[in-house]
Amino acid sequence: MAEAGLFLAYAVIGTMAVAPIYFGSFSSLDRLKSAASKKKASEKGHFAEYSDSEDEDEESEAVTAEDAYMFPVYGSAALFSMYVIFKYLNKDWVNFLLSGYFALLGVAALTQLGVRVVKGVTGVKLPLYHLNLVHHSKSVFDLRFTNLHLGMMGASMLCTAFYLYTKNWAVSNLFGLAFSFSAIILIRLDSFKSGMIMLAGLFVYDIFWVFGTEVMVSVAKNFDAPIKVVFPKDLFPADGKLAFTMLGLGDIVVPGIFVALCLRFDRQRYLSSIGYATDKALPRVLNNKHRGFGFPTPYFNACMAAYVAGLATTITVMHTFKAAQPALLYLSPACILAVIATAVVRGELAAVFSYSEETKKDEGDSAESAGKDKKADGEEEEKAPVAHRYNLRNQGPASTSGAGLTTPASAGELADDEQENVKASRVLDEKVNPISEVSDDGSETTPATSAKGKKGKKSGSKAKAKK
Repeated sequence: MAEAGLFLAYAVIGTMAVAPIYFGSFSSLDRLKSAASKKKASEKGHFAEYSDSEDEDEESEAVTAEDAYMFPVYGSAALFSMYVIFKYLNKDWVNFLLSGYFALLGVAALTQLGVRVVKGVTGVKLPLYHLNLVHHSKSVFDLRFTNLHLGMMGASMLCTAFYLYTKNWAVSNLFGLAFSFSAIILIRLDSFKSGMIMLAGLFVYDIFWVFGTEVMVSVAKNFDAPIKVVFPKDLFPADGKLAFTMLGLGDIVVPGIFVALCLRFDRQRYLSSIGYATDKALPRVLNNKHRGFGFPTPYFNACMAAYVAGLATTITVMHTFKAAQPALLYLSPACILAVIATAVVRGELAAVFSYSEETKKDEGDSAESAGKDKKADGEEEEKAPVAHRYNLRNQGPASTSGAGLTTPASAGELADDEQENVKASRVLDEKVNPISEVSDDGSETTPATSAKGKKGKKSGSKAKAKK
């Protein structure tokens, strides 16, 4: 019975590891929107009306090769710091502070996970509300939410309160899955080179801290926060005390973002095969059609299968030797070799190593910026004559090279200056006393009187000529 319970625990742990990777990889396809496009939409005042709009997507964080080199360094520093803290400080107080911190993160992660699950299952489309903070016509903060977000946030807060009070392992798993899912969506590798550097570095990191020291195992046992997924080895133990088998979230997230990269590469290959350079160039109808399963995924399938095989190997070795195993010892080589082998078989090794999402993003942003600058220059040339139509007294075109007059710097400023000049002209015409003029007979008259006199004189001259 105990052996059956243990195999059940292994199966559940494996399922909890694979699920966020699989669904998070497909969800990452929707998170490729650049900051430039979001900024452009906010500057124009375009706000999405419904919750299924692309404007709801968030910008993902790119991991470059330089970042990948530093992953083992940062991870080692954080791990050893936690080991020292648990060794020399009261671990109950440390866990209390860490639980509060992770509870705040858990509310946000669990809310987003709940929203995506409900929308994915029901297909509901809800009105989208915006809280937008603007400074000098530029959006500096934009919070988008629906009634579903508010409802899921309330449910997440209840789950968090229950977890803090009971430390229930099932609720802890729920937070762990939410963290893993969110991380795979929001963190993206910019190339296969960066991914392989990261996996190779963490391969060495895991071996050193698990086999070379007691640090990894000690921190994992003392850290009472949702940084792992667990399941009881026996759901109904004879002594009533549950013993757990566990898997760290790093063993899910790190390979997961590499698997997600494989899926995005498969999609890019498919777009190129049908004549589109990027997914942004794809028509909206085709984009929605091919967002999910509408394209072949050889690299994703191979890497996903390799992850499952590596995880099974980890569990088998752990069960055989009754000792903790560094999962990345098996997962990192499995994922890297799966991609390389697939590329060799398909004759696409050069394409795999030359693939870079960051380069495509920069080129697209540069083209967009150039087009925007060209459009702005055209608007300025078109509006410049209109902007100089008035001076303060509405006495004809003002010279751009005259003393004291400068050309406004942008099309927006041109429009503002023109309005101010017209307004100032009207005020001067209404409020300032008319300038006196001298008539032909030497008497002082107003401009209106002078105009009448000139008109009368002109009429008299015409009558005399006719006579």
